[in-house]
Amino acid sequence: EPGNLAGVRHIILVLSGKGGVGKSTISTELALALRHTGKKVGLLDVDLCGPSIPRMLRVQGRAVHQCDRGWLPVFVDQEQGISLMSVGFLLEKPDEAVVWRGPKKNGNARRAGEALAFPFQSTALIKQFVSDVAWGPLDYLVVDTPPGTSDEHMAAVDALRPYGPLGALVVTTPQAVSVGDVRRELTFCRKVGLRVIGLVENMSGFVCPHCAECTHVFSRGGGEELARHTGVPFLGSVPLDPELARSLEEGRDLARGFPDSPAFPVLSSIAQRILDETPVGLR
Repeated sequence: EPGNLAGVRHIILVLSGKGGVGKSTISTELALALRHTGKKVGLLDVDLCGPSIPRMLRVQGRAVHQCDRGWLPVFVDQEQGISLMSVGFLLEKPDEAVVWRGPKKNGNARRAGEALAFPFQSTALIKQFVSDVAWGPLDYLVVDTPPGTSDEHMAAVDALRPYGPLGALVVTTPQAVSVGDVRRELTFCRKVGLRVIGLVENMSGFVCPHCAECTHVFSRGGGEELARHTGVPFLGSVPLDPELARSLEEGRDLARGFPDSPAFPVLSSIAQRILDETPVGLR
């Protein structure tokens, strides 16, 4: 039964083979960009050891409430066009360490409204995030996943598989070390039967705020080359941009606060490619 995901039309998982490539940044900016096209968007932050999205959207410290169907997500904007659920909302203190219990040990996720107990089984919490968040009607649900292909990563894919995800957006950075890990991520997607919507190269050069020259501090083109070799669509290269970093640090919408950012047109283009990948009758 679809349950709380009954009103969600399309699910997109943001994946990578490693940490530190900017999955949370891409997830957040994709949600905002889709919202600017008139879509109603949910953002599920299951990057359990690094729940940074509440800060990026300036909603850290918000309380999570419950209804008869489970947890209610936090609305990011007054129009209630973006809703967010994150483990960051469940921590009593913002600097609380999340201590996970191993998969062979006994651990249970909490019921809605109960205190978060440590340690507990991370895979159980991921499954509960999928089943017990009352999203309501959404055009897109963007899921920011843990790095790698760990138990938590597999739990997110398995929990969402029955709902027919639109596919995966895979994120890399240009250098060879990252590209090698992300290559394994693409293999993982093939093995579990998850369609890859496309590949995004993040941190693709530093754009000087004074002269607008782009310096490729982390090599260049690794993501595009990987996409070509593996036969997946390449969606774009997002530069290291001080305005993008500032928008996330301050929790400001890039489109409204920094419309001249060189990252903005790339992120908007990626969102449009996502819309183009959605079957016409289902948009």
